[in-house]
Amino acid sequence: MDGYLPRRADQTLAQLLEQLPAILVVGPRACGKTTTAQRLGRSVVRLDRDAEAAAFRADPDAALAGLERPVLLDEWQAVPGVVGAVKRAVDQDSRPGQFLLTGSVRADLEADTWPGTGRVVRLRMGTLTVGERLRRETRPLVDRLLSGDVLTPAADTPDLRGYLELAMASGFPEPSLLRAPSVRGRWLESYVDQLLTRDATTLEPGRDPARLRRYFEAYALSTAGVVTEATLLEAAGIDRRTAAAYERLLTNLLVVEALPAWSSNRLKRLVRTHKRHLADPGLLVGALGVDVAAVLREGDLLGRVLQTFVVQQIRTEAAFAETSARFYHLRTEQGRQEVDLLVEVGAGSVLGIEVKASAAPSTDDAKHLAWLRDQLGDRFVVGVVLHTGPRSFTLGDRLVAAPISTLWA
Repeated sequence: MDGYLPRRADQTLAQLLEQLPAILVVGPRACGKTTTAQRLGRSVVRLDRDAEAAAFRADPDAALAGLERPVLLDEWQAVPGVVGAVKRAVDQDSRPGQFLLTGSVRADLEADTWPGTGRVVRLRMGTLTVGERLRRETRPLVDRLLSGDVLTPAADTPDLRGYLELAMASGFPEPSLLRAPSVRGRWLESYVDQLLTRDATTLEPGRDPARLRRYFEAYALSTAGVVTEATLLEAAGIDRRTAAAYERLLTNLLVVEALPAWSSNRLKRLVRTHKRHLADPGLLVGALGVDVAAVLREGDLLGRVLQTFVVQQIRTEAAFAETSARFYHLRTEQGRQEVDLLVEVGAGSVLGIEVKASAAPSTDDAKHLAWLRDQLGDRFVVGVVLHTGPRSFTLGDRLVAAPISTLWA
């Protein structure tokens, strides 16, 4: 365990385990779930290893009975019957601190028949934030905005290229700690390859890896965007039904995450199409082999990478925030008004966040936030333009500009 990189999940997970009998930690494969959870487990069972899984396939209740608590059941989805055994064990003995489950698929979690409902509490864990990479303890942005904190940039605020380097290094623990970009790229390419050829076909046998790869590449190019389904179908060369199945599969593998469209009775003619987001911007490197220089040459891709990076940071840290938050995007018909990230908290209070690849944003960069403020009145708490420059400053009533680095300052 030497050299462990502390995670935001550490304290939350320990607190939950002190009060609840069973916790499920979910997140993309290789995001660090097992490394974090095994620090609390006295017995560790890796269910994706056949030798360790055999007893649990044969008789999960008996296999669990003899293990010292807390028991970590890693990659539970390899032996789904183990969740039923955990349910039965908790029904008989509901003392806290008994079971930790980790998994890298979302399949069955929302099903009505899933036995963990009411017995197993779920904790979402994403890839590393920059704050975690730098070993900095900071409050989640949502909490700071609601408290009215001044958004101070980090002392080592990067420039545009520096932000892209941070984004494309990825938040997966292993490549983010590698110094050579070429080596990180190879790791990420291998990750995507194994994801599409092994993990996906294990979850849904019979899927064509080549067609799935074309779809994932098209998805990666559209990250942080509202694109028509026809655009993805044409790029991947598949039909609508296949595309829906592929998106569901990638969502279940936790490597893509939709940002739903926001709706309100106060606003009319809002687009209802969700935004498609990669769970980590490094997946774009793994899928397409692009580097910082290539992104800098392509303006549209530049904006998508930055927005994917910022949204990943905010959503990941929000899982451990004091305030429960729901995340959306907003776009009116014909795209006249658009807000990259809309955060709804409490009884309908709203925060607005825009991401700009600009070192000197102006009031024009906040015009959509100003429109939203004027439409919502008191429901609108604050709007923030996160940019690539060095300073924080005011842009108007309840509107501020702040460097992206404020996320880890």
